[in-house]
Parts: sequence; structure tokens; C-alpha cells
Amino acid sequence: MSDRKISSRNRSVRITPDEEKRFLEKCIFPDGKLLDAGEIKCRTICGDIFQVSPLLPRRFADLIIADPPYNMTKKFNGKVFSRKSMAEYEEYTARWLSAVEPLLKSDGSIYVCCDWESSLIVGKVVGDFFHLRNRITWGREKGRGAAANWKNSMEDIYFATAGKEYTFNLDAVKLRRRVVAPYRADDGKPKDWQNTGDGKFRDSCPGNFWDDITVPFWSMPENTDHPTQKPEKLLAKLILASSRSGDMVFDPFGGSGSTAVSAKKLGRNYCSVELEPRYCACAEKRLLMAETDREIQGFAEGVFWERNSAPVKK
Repeated sequence: MSDRKISSRNRSVRITPDEEKRFLEKCIFPDGKLLDAGEIKCRTICGDIFQVSPLLPRRFADLIIADPPYNMTKKFNGKVFSRKSMAEYEEYTARWLSAVEPLLKSDGSIYVCCDWESSLIVGKVVGDFFHLRNRITWGREKGRGAAANWKNSMEDIYFATAGKEYTFNLDAVKLRRRVVAPYRADDGKPKDWQNTGDGKFRDSCPGNFWDDITVPFWSMPENTDHPTQKPEKLLAKLILASSRSGDMVFDPFGGSGSTAVSAKKLGRNYCSVELEPRYCACAEKRLLMAETDREIQGFAEGVFWERNSAPVKK
């Protein structure tokens, strides 16, 4: 723990050594025995996905959201994932997809996150295992500038399904946009928009480029010290689109619990596997917090709002 004074406005989730010990008691530490669906329901499993996956029930997940380590050298609470050659990273991707493919139901969906450099590799390998449906690109505000290159401010997410039949809830993920030039039909009534007390809005079909996502930072209560944390709003879109209330959402690279927390807030069951115990404990703390705080930044009244357009709470 750092002795650096923390600003009173900093709302990041932190874990003390005592909390880490206490929250880890809530986690599953596999001992080589097979785990049934009841045991893993709404649980965090502390372990390596390659060792844990053979212990999990076959075809238990309605939705898999995977955010594996990107192909760059990165420290995760002291543990280092080292950059690989493109061929090695392709083999790594195929290996973990082989481990999770048997866990997805025949009508289930999977989303796989990646960066621009490995995107073509990841998309190809995902297509080898599943029916590839789309590639989502989302704009992330964070990122260091480069003196001789363009700043890296985009990431990709590949959407695929196990079969031809799958869940996609379009109305649940429409984006509410403010109407600048409202159009009226011949009878004078609004055309595809509504006039509310807060202005004129249209619920538009979501595309595969998302520019309304904010990467967690220090003043957001979902922020943690995990170096590659995904925003709850991003995960909420995937969960609402590709699962139903009560479905099982599985995350093979659980991190600090963003997928599990988002699933809990949205009325889904969850299971996540994470290698690093400290992040498992952080996830459990956030899951406890989600019992009393169901808010997801940018998602209110059952609607995803265009950036800076949601009504201000009074």
C-alpha cells in the first residue's frame, strides 16, 4: 500500500490486506475435483483458466465475455504477461479458446476483446471456433501519445455465436440520442423521436462503432487498480444484447470483476475465473457493493444515453 495521500474525490475501490484475506474466503480454489453448475453459480474461481476449464460443467454458459491479456508486456499485480511473436500469440489464443469452447451452450454467444495489433489474428481464430458475427470498435479516451505514430485510442471486440440460433435483444441496447433537427410526418407528429420534458430524443439502433464509452478513472466508483479494466457500461451493452434475465455469464479472465459485477447489476448469474488472488478479492468486494448500488455509468432508466445527454438527477 502506498503512503501517498489520496484525494477525497478519489472513489476508486481499494483492498486492504485484511479485506483481501476476508474476501478470498468467498472464492473457490479448485482442488482438482469436478465442479457442478450449482457450485459455480455467482462465484469467483481463483485459478488458471487452462487448469480450471476441465473442471467446469460442459455447456453451462449462455454468454462468454473474454478479455485475455493483449499481446504486450504487462504487469498484473507483479505477475508479468510477456509480449509474444504473432505466431505464438495466435497459438495462445487458440489454446484458451479450445479451453472455453466446450463451456458455451449451443445457442450461446461469445465476445472477445483485443487491441488493434492483434485484432486480425484474434478475429481469425475466433472464426475458427465459432460463427463470427461482427467486430465492434470502441473509442477509449485513455492512452499515451506517440511522437512518430497515431495515438492508440481504439480497441476491438469480436462477436461470435456457437450456432445459428442465438439471443440478441435489440431494444435493450438502443442508444438514446438527442435530436438536433427533428422531422415530423405529414400529420405533424414526431417521426421516430419523442418529445420529453428533458428535450427531443430518438432511440437509435446500435452500430458496431461505440464512441460513448468512458474508461474507468479515479473519480468513478467502479475504478480499481487493475491495469486493463473494462468499463461496466461496455460490458452492460454486451450482457443486455446477448443474454436474458437469469442467464449465466462466464468470464474466463475475470480481472477485478467488471463482467461479474455488471451481470449482477443486470439480473444475470455469473461465474468468473481469475489467476491473481488480489483481483479475485477486489471482485468480491465490488460484488458486495453491487448489492446496494446497481448504478451503471451512462445507463439509466433502462436506457443507454448518448454521452452528456442524460437528464441530471434532481
